[in-house]
Amino acid sequence: MRAADLTRNFCIIAHIDHGKSTLADRFIQRARLINERSKVQTQVLDNMDIERERGITIKSQAVTIPYERDGKTYKLNLVDTPGHVDFSYEVSRAISSCEGALLLIDATQGVQAQTIANLFMAMEHNLTVIPVINKIDLASADIPNCLKEIEHELGLDPSKALMVSAKTGEGVDKLYDAIVDEIPPPAGVDTDPLAAEIFDSHYDAYRGVIAHVRVFDGDVKAGDTIKFMHGEGTYKVEEVGIFQLGLKPTDLLHDGDVGYIIAGIKTISDIRVGDTITHPDRPCAKALPGFKALKPVVFSSIYPVDSNDYEELEESLEKLKLNDASLIYEKDSSAALGFGFRCGFLGMLHLEVVQERLEREFDLSLVFTSPSVRYHIELQNGDQVDVDNPTEYPDQTRIRSAEEPYIRASIITPSEYVGSIMKLCLEKRGTQTGMNYLDEKRVELVWDMPLSEVLFDFYDRLKSISRGYASFDYEVNGYKPTELVKMDILVNGEPVDALSQLVFKGNAQSRGRQICERLKDELPRQQFKIAIQAALGSTIIARETVSPYRKDVIAKCYGGDISRKRKLLEKQKEGKKRMQTVGNVEIPQHAYLAVLKSKDSDN
Repeated sequence: MRAADLTRNFCIIAHIDHGKSTLADRFIQRARLINERSKVQTQVLDNMDIERERGITIKSQAVTIPYERDGKTYKLNLVDTPGHVDFSYEVSRAISSCEGALLLIDATQGVQAQTIANLFMAMEHNLTVIPVINKIDLASADIPNCLKEIEHELGLDPSKALMVSAKTGEGVDKLYDAIVDEIPPPAGVDTDPLAAEIFDSHYDAYRGVIAHVRVFDGDVKAGDTIKFMHGEGTYKVEEVGIFQLGLKPTDLLHDGDVGYIIAGIKTISDIRVGDTITHPDRPCAKALPGFKALKPVVFSSIYPVDSNDYEELEESLEKLKLNDASLIYEKDSSAALGFGFRCGFLGMLHLEVVQERLEREFDLSLVFTSPSVRYHIELQNGDQVDVDNPTEYPDQTRIRSAEEPYIRASIITPSEYVGSIMKLCLEKRGTQTGMNYLDEKRVELVWDMPLSEVLFDFYDRLKSISRGYASFDYEVNGYKPTELVKMDILVNGEPVDALSQLVFKGNAQSRGRQICERLKDELPRQQFKIAIQAALGSTIIARETVSPYRKDVIAKCYGGDISRKRKLLEKQKEGKKRMQTVGNVEIPQHAYLAVLKSKDSDN
């Protein structure tokens, strides 16, 4: 018997909050990887503070669980995955290292938008899917309805669905048996040349880059020499091992194993996710397929508050990219904020998470500019240009037409909220393309909408309108013509390039007024009057004024001629005018951040 015959690689996939991390906790507890008597923390695999605070999984995490049955010890490699649409790239990478998947469905909510999206992703990778109904201990659990949805909406056999409660541990033992019986062992050949795929990595200050790998063929051990198929150079392996709530060294990683390799890789740019590791003297015939490069959909520039932190920011982004392969960045500069980086993200939550990780893990103070999407612009001379940065926007007279990215949004909601959600989608310039009644209570709405309209507050408003019951999934669906304008924000007559935005012409005035109101609340008062204006070219479309501090210059004048008081006030007025022409207004960091939020998100 091959060693790989006792190995099972599986992941847990589901919609947000359907209990993936809690089920992973139960697996880890049953395997006694954590001490039962010690205080058990929840979300064991979520090792970032931000994951615990938000109650979401951001990074997929692996753990090897030993399971004994019939006198044999099976090695179950579990990968816990995120549920949010912004982190679907993490899910695709986790799925590629597995042969099977547990598709978790909340007994109280049934099949949701991301449940369907993740099932399709698992089917594309030819995974064996085991449907699991979770939260059966709740009074509101509707198991018959879930079984019906598994058959009609997912096309899976409801008789194979397993009932569990990740919270209490009920039914988890049967899940172990199903994983061993249903999911096939890895199909690698241990005598073939080494072929291992890097599905993740992280940086250790003492040991360099630690590569997370899935071995498909051959084996690797400490002392071996390895090379990357796409990278340069060879490395000597210092340590190999598996994940067991930390790094646990082993003698060997053979075909089918999920583990880590430490090889003293100090240059971060040498390693990339999706690359194939092999032996230089006996290489594999061809590189493994890797992962398709994901195109970012949201763009924003990052600048350090202190310009001396620029090099530190560059190093921090390099290290973060190791752990988040979907982050894309290039050098950028701004007249107001100095040198920084233009970054691409998969969505607004991804942007927020990157911002928090840079500030917490690398102790940086940063300013993020207003998020933007990438527009296609055709010039009068027939040239095509792609623009995601307002500073690169061509002069309006040179533009013949512009196109913006659209998404195909799938919203699954209880039927009583359909009217309110339709109203929200119409407000966001959406066009309805489909409406399917999934059962008596739930409806799937399909809308085509501009991506730029979804960036700011769409998801928050959708959740508040539907009291948290609506689920949302989307994919970018091509480009459509739009009326695009560049809106400048002027403070004291000077344009602030970090606050410039590309907006739809019809929304320009309301957006400009909103930014001006925001800045008025955030800018500190000066000795002179500050005008905050939103402008399209030379046309001012919105204005707010920050009142000046005013010293009481006539306080000492008790009675006497009125002309003396007038003279003092005129003198003060002249001084304020002169101050206004030479006075610079420094915009604090919190003012830039306030512009990114809508009024609703504060309330």
